[in-house]
Amino acid sequence: MRKTGFRSAALIACTVAMVLSLPGPAAATSGPGCLVVVNVAANDALNMRSRPSASSSIVDTLVPGRHGIIHLDAPCEPPSRPWPSRWCPVSHYNGDFVSHGWVKARYVRDSDCP
Repeated sequence: MRKTGFRSAALIACTVAMVLSLPGPAAATSGPGCLVVVNVAANDALNMRSRPSASSSIVDTLVPGRHGIIHLDAPCEPPSRPWPSRWCPVSHYNGDFVSHGWVKARYVRDSDCP
């Protein structure tokens, strides 16, 4: 009976360790994982789209230097294309407003989250 208790305790400990090591939801708090708008004129804005296509609907606009936090939610795709041709899934945090969509990689660069 003692071996069974030890095995159960070991199994529980392993399960807890695995659950704690799983990545949690993306949070735009601090550290790497954010983006900044580049290659867009100061009097223009980057359109965030509902899908990874220039013909899809605009869900938000990101003004260079005044866009709040842009969090990269997953790798830009498709990985087989050159970086400027990829689309990046993002979340945009601007005050109490949060939007989700896609931006063209050529107009963003990596940045630490504030």
